Amino acid sequence: MMRLKFALPVFLLLVTVAAADEIRVAAAADLNYAFRDIAARFEKQMGNKADVIIGSSGNFYFQIQNGAPFDLFFSADIEYPQKLESAALAEKDSLYEYAVGTIVLWVPNTSKLDITKGLSALLDPSVHKIAIANPAHAPYGRAALAALKSEQLDEKLRDKFVLGENISQAAQFVQSGNAERAIWPHLSSWCRR
Repeated sequence: MMRLKFALPVFLLLVTVAAADEIRVAAAADLNYAFRDIAARFEKQMGNKADVIIGSSGNFYFQIQNGAPFDLFFSADIEYPQKLESAALAEKDSLYEYAVGTIVLWVPNTSKLDITKGLSALLDPSVHKIAIANPAHAPYGRAALAALKSEQLDEKLRDKFVLGENISQAAQFVQSGNAERAIWPHLSSWCRR
């Protein structure tokens, strides 16, 4: 159900830039699964190619500053597009907030961890590695650290962090067993334009 709510407004936005034979979309890693589906629908309906590149918002920000040829940028942090617009590197008045995200503690279904304790559950001695996105350039990594800091857990858990290049790589660490837990994004609401 959530994918449909998201797919419609983004799909409509992609239709507005369909004049080119191919569009290049830079999308934050938390949008990976949704955008693969959206791109396929766009290509089928419009006949144009949608080249979706998934990565960290911070890396895309620096790439766009250095001339990367993206037609659309879906960032997990609205500050990056705001800075690009301020620097006249984005089409004026094209910026809008498409979703609001929160973070959640993600554990495998087989985990015995008592997640009702919230983030403090990560203090359990059975937790050896916690995957988060790299806070140097991934907004959800910064959000994870801020949440841990607000509960005074950041320093206690710092040695357990496994940093992913982006949130998708952090998820892969849990899926592969290289980390037992992750602090993961959850898009809590969608915005319409």
